[in-house]
Amino acid sequence: MRKDVKHLISLQDYSIDEITEIVKLGKMIYDSPEDYSEKCKGKILASLFYEPSTRTKFSFESAMLRLGGNIIGFSDANTSSVSKGESVADTIRVMSYYADIAVMRHPKEGAPKLASLYSSIPIINAGDGGHLHPTQTLTDLLTIYNYKGTLKNHTIALCGDLKYGRTVHSLIKTMARFSTKRFILISPEELILPDSVKRFLKDNYDVELTEVRYIEEVIDEIDILYMTRIQKERFFNEEDYLKLRDSYILTKDKIRPAKQDMIIMHPLPRVNEIAYEVDDDPRAVYFDQAQFGMYVRMSLISKLLGGE
Repeated sequence: MRKDVKHLISLQDYSIDEITEIVKLGKMIYDSPEDYSEKCKGKILASLFYEPSTRTKFSFESAMLRLGGNIIGFSDANTSSVSKGESVADTIRVMSYYADIAVMRHPKEGAPKLASLYSSIPIINAGDGGHLHPTQTLTDLLTIYNYKGTLKNHTIALCGDLKYGRTVHSLIKTMARFSTKRFILISPEELILPDSVKRFLKDNYDVELTEVRYIEEVIDEIDILYMTRIQKERFFNEEDYLKLRDSYILTKDKIRPAKQDMIIMHPLPRVNEIAYEVDDDPRAVYFDQAQFGMYVRMSLISKLLGGE
């Protein structure tokens, strides 16, 4: 392993300035993509996805191709030597000879971190179990930066599964670092934000946490509404799920009292938590958010390979 190699395993390892640089470069690439079309010419990305992925996998691969680079890798670990029992450590040692940078999604927490200990090329964590998903958070940050012009001093509401959602945990911890003063937490009792996350926020940041059960209670106070899926499988019985499910379907009627410059985000995929009628509202930016994922990953790849 080369000790001078920079990885992205967790955003907690990056300073505010480093995160801001990645986001701002992502915005520059979004504004003028043709200026970056050969930034990674001659470079190879190893795409190592040990579990299924749609947006994350394709956005990374599209990002590398749009930077002028090339891609090798697998989307099913059973088609690789993993099926023969090869360890993550050995896989990444070999891939370090073939590629210049690697992106890894793995069902086991800590696998990308382990890979980084044996790698001589940058490793990007594209999700490790229910643990971390730092590039989704970078995607969220670029979306906020593009529509709000700053990452500071917003009232952010997070709605849905706040207990198990890794995107929620990562975003809330990161935005607290950017001086977000108030988070509104909207969820059923069964899926409230874990106490450990609340303690982390209260012990480290001057933030206000407001917990409510329904969007309608606070819709006119929100700058950024971050929707997530209510997961039926988390409920002990279907009756409880059915009782709460419709309360968390965002409709035109529910957002009518909202600020005109509020933005509605969602990490996707959605199921039924945002009605299709909302898609045409100018405040709905979740599909643009998916597009920003590609641009911020272009920025990250370029940075890790020593580009601008």
